[in-house]
Amino acid sequence: MTAQEKAPAQSVQVFGRKVLIYRFKKTATAVAYCKNGRGLIKVNGRPLDMLEPAILRYKLQEPLLILGKDRFAEVDIRIRVRGGGKVAQIYAIRQALAKAIVAYYQKYVDEASKKELKDLLIAYDRSLLVADPRRCEPKKFGGPGARARYQKSYR
Repeated sequence: MTAQEKAPAQSVQVFGRKVLIYRFKKTATAVAYCKNGRGLIKVNGRPLDMLEPAILRYKLQEPLLILGKDRFAEVDIRIRVRGGGKVAQIYAIRQALAKAIVAYYQKYVDEASKKELKDLLIAYDRSLLVADPRRCEPKKFGGPGARARYQKSYR
């Protein structure tokens, strides 16, 4: 059973003044919960500055730096992430963060500012909003991997 089969039918759900976003990278799943607030962004109950590995922290900061911290000032975003490795989790988190702010602006601010946010994010990096469909191909018999075959001898 893959991550997409376990997820709800829609990747964006709305409850009252809250937006729920599901994003995936390989087998890592990030669920972002965006609502009115005072600019809090937490991942598994910890602030963004505390996440490891430290080298990839800048990847998490990208949506904040591109859009500006003032856009995140009136929303609280809580992200739950599980599955996959550290790098896949980081990429799932950054995608959920970007998608959550765009969905929130679409629902509760206005369509023009949502389009502006979307254009800024896509101009910088398309993978902030669009999922990467690549998955690991399973191994088949007759070879050491998914595509490679064992060497054949005729003598």
